[in-house]
Amino acid sequence: MSTRHPATLEDQRIPVRAKLAAAWTSFMFLYAYVDILNFFTPGVVQDILNGKVFKFDLSETFSTTALTLVAVPIFMVALSMTLPARANRITNLTVAALYVPVTAFNALGESWRYFYGLGVALELILLALIVRYAWTWPRTASSATSPDRETVRAQQQA
Repeated sequence: MSTRHPATLEDQRIPVRAKLAAAWTSFMFLYAYVDILNFFTPGVVQDILNGKVFKFDLSETFSTTALTLVAVPIFMVALSMTLPARANRITNLTVAALYVPVTAFNALGESWRYFYGLGVALELILLALIVRYAWTWPRTASSATSPDRETVRAQQQA
């Protein structure tokens, strides 16, 4: 009698850039869906129709600020895939750290504590992952152990 063993699945390494872009994408889905699902909270739509969001008057300034707060993480998806490693790491650490208080602020004064608490907790977990991925970005050997450009060019021309 032959026992069949399933083949071991290959666990491929995911590049840090892809992890960061995926985390920012997930963050944006949560960010958007918490706002969208908030429309089902009693009184929210009526407040919007009356020109209020949370405690803020609806205005061009409010809308521009809201767009900026959403646009930054959206751009982080693209920047995480395209910036050079050092700039990428610094940018992700900085922006994620700045979004922790922004995210926490979103829970203040809300009446649906479980809903907003869960949304904020999940967003903070993603921001913590972003900080972790950027902080632990793999390093290569120092330039002291690798040949400089001039040495490589000289070897190629020889």
